[in-house]
Amino acid sequence: MEKLQFIVLTLVTILSIFSDQILVQSQVSLEYVRPPPRRIITTPHDRPEAHPQQVHISLVGKDHMRVSWVTTDKNAPSTVEYGKLPGKYDMSMTGEHTTYRYFFYKSGKIHHVKIGPLEPGMTYYYCCGGAEKEFSFKTPPSKFPIEFAVAGDLGQTEWTASTLLHINKTDYDVLLLPGDLSYADTQQPLWDTFGRFVEPYASRRPWMVTQGNHEVEAFPIIHAHPFVAYNSRWIMPSDESGSSSNLYYSFDVAGVHIIMLGSYTDFDANSAQYKWLQADLAKVNRQKTPWLVVLLHAPWYNTNTAHQGEGESMRTAMEHLFYNARVDIVFAGHVHSYERFTRVYNNEANPCGPVYVTIGDGGNREGLAMM
Repeated sequence: MEKLQFIVLTLVTILSIFSDQILVQSQVSLEYVRPPPRRIITTPHDRPEAHPQQVHISLVGKDHMRVSWVTTDKNAPSTVEYGKLPGKYDMSMTGEHTTYRYFFYKSGKIHHVKIGPLEPGMTYYYCCGGAEKEFSFKTPPSKFPIEFAVAGDLGQTEWTASTLLHINKTDYDVLLLPGDLSYADTQQPLWDTFGRFVEPYASRRPWMVTQGNHEVEAFPIIHAHPFVAYNSRWIMPSDESGSSSNLYYSFDVAGVHIIMLGSYTDFDANSAQYKWLQADLAKVNRQKTPWLVVLLHAPWYNTNTAHQGEGESMRTAMEHLFYNARVDIVFAGHVHSYERFTRVYNNEANPCGPVYVTIGDGGNREGLAMM
C-alpha cells in the first residue's frame, strides 16, 4: 500500500502517523505543566466594502475548487477570475451568493464560486469579485505521495495562531478539520473575525471541514434551525457525493477516500446519514483509493473524563460499517487533547479495526482538557 502521511498538529508538538519509527524517552521524570488558554484574536475588517474578505477554498470533485468569500457590499459580483500566471486571468466563473439573519445580526454577502477543471499539483492565481487583491492556491496531486494537515477545535486565539504557524511550515496539500471552527457560539461577528483570521491559510490550500457542537447555534422555539451560519459560510461537496446534507459528505483526493460525518445530526439505522454512509462505503474502490479515512467530531474512543461517552450512541450505530469496510483511520475532535489508539473494534484491540486519533487541541478559548 502506498504511503500516506498526516501531520497532526497539537499545541506542543508535531506527530507523524504511520511513521516508520517511534522514539520513546524513558527513565525521565518530568512534571507536565498544562498551558493555560490564551486571549482571543479579533481580526478587523480593514478593506473597502466591495473587497473580498474571509476567503477560503474547498475541493469539489476530482478537478474543481470552490472559492468562498464575504463582502459587505451587497452589489459585489459573485465572480472569480483565475489563471496560471500572476495577474493574468484567462478564465472566469460566476457562482452564487447567500445571506442569513441570526436574531439582530445580518451577514454580509456570502459568495460561493466553483472553478475548474483544474490541473493537479498546479499553482493558480485568482481574484474575487473583480477586486484587485490577488490570491493563489496549489491544487493537490493526483497520486501519492500526499500530505494532510489535521487540527480540530481551532477557535481564534493566540494558541490557534501558533497551530496555524506550525501548519504553514509544512507543504501540506489539504487541511482536514473535524469540527468546532470559530467558537462563535451564537456571537455571529466571531464568524467574521474567524474567517479573516484563517484567510491567509484557507485561501491557499483547501480546507475540508465538518461540524462540531459549537456550530449548532440553535435555541428551542426562538431559533430552532441549527447550523445556519456554518451551512451558509462553509459549503462542502455534499451534492457531488450524493449526500442530502452539508453536514456529511465524502471526497476523493489522490488515492484517499475521505468521509466527513455529522455527530450532531441523526445517525441511527433509519437515518438519512446512516443510509448515505452505507451506500458511500459500498462504492469505495480500494484499487483506486486504497486509503479510507473518516472524520467526525465526538470521539468514539476516549480515555479522558472530558466528554466521556458522548460518541457512544453513534459508535454503537455505525461502528460495524467502519469495520466491514476496513476503514484505516478515524480522526475526531471535541476532547481538547491528543490521543491515539491501536486498531480497535467493539472496545477491543482488533487488527482489522481502524486506528482512532483524537486531535481536538487546536487552540480554542476553552483550553486543554484537564484529564
